[in-house]
Amino acid sequence: MADFIQCGLCPHHCKLKEGQSGFCKARSCIGGKVVSLTYGEMAAFHLDPIEKKPLYHFYPGSRIFSAGGFGCNLRCFFCQNHEISQHVSHGQYVTPQQMAAMSAENDSLGICFTYSEPLVWYEMLMETAPLVKKQGGKVVLVSNGIIEEEYLNNLLPYLDAANIDIKGFSEEFYHQHTGGKLEWVLKTVEKLAAKVHTEITTLVIPTLNDSPEEITALARWLAQLDMPIAWHLSRYYPMYKSNIPATDMGHLRVLWDQVKDILPYVYLGNMPGGNTTCCPKCGRDVIRRDNGIRMETKDSKCPDCGQLIWGQGLR
Repeated sequence: MADFIQCGLCPHHCKLKEGQSGFCKARSCIGGKVVSLTYGEMAAFHLDPIEKKPLYHFYPGSRIFSAGGFGCNLRCFFCQNHEISQHVSHGQYVTPQQMAAMSAENDSLGICFTYSEPLVWYEMLMETAPLVKKQGGKVVLVSNGIIEEEYLNNLLPYLDAANIDIKGFSEEFYHQHTGGKLEWVLKTVEKLAAKVHTEITTLVIPTLNDSPEEITALARWLAQLDMPIAWHLSRYYPMYKSNIPATDMGHLRVLWDQVKDILPYVYLGNMPGGNTTCCPKCGRDVIRRDNGIRMETKDSKCPDCGQLIWGQGLR
């Protein structure tokens, strides 16, 4: 008889002995079963603009109750949320029913699971999401995309939108800097994009994943999905264990210029400019994000040429 049990939630497939925690720090073997160490422990919560996720084509201008637990199944040395992703602690205890109730307050669109890695908080997602849907709310996921297909399939019927981090476009980058595999993430993106509203974020880190060749290759991979995708090229700042200087804004604009004709909706994040939605046919500004959100679409179309602007919740 084996003296360990294997966690099947993500492709790490951690083999856990009694009392041992997995790679994500959020799951353990207790009593011969894999259990969540963070069930009910809410590490952070806030009412956020949907654009902060970032989601630019999903109910622009709305706000959504956002919550996250502890732990992550990656080990990025540049992590932007390392205080809760790389540690497990006690947060504010909540039940799924309480979280669902919070998601219905203050004109919230619904609930967004975010901040750390929500997929390792799986039981909370699976018990909360149906309650939110039942009361008419939307369910959003912001994730690194690392999960086994069986578990993703169980969650998919409750999801309305997702933003997935593709942290780099090489297996070498994922192996050296995250402890994961690119193929795991791409598989999830393909599955999600075919079923729910999906946007992608890439944190552009100098010398690691910022070559024009790599960024162009990722743009072409996203384009071949043959379904609309919005891509956020986000400016990196030194965090956690990284002392690499912040991404040069000029270089980020060069990368944007290089891929904007490959994908219809490409944005620059964490820096001024680059957050306006333009009509992919005639180039007119149709959604402006400066001091508030100004939608100039008409029936979700460009008012000048009639081109349909991809998204949900546009007027």
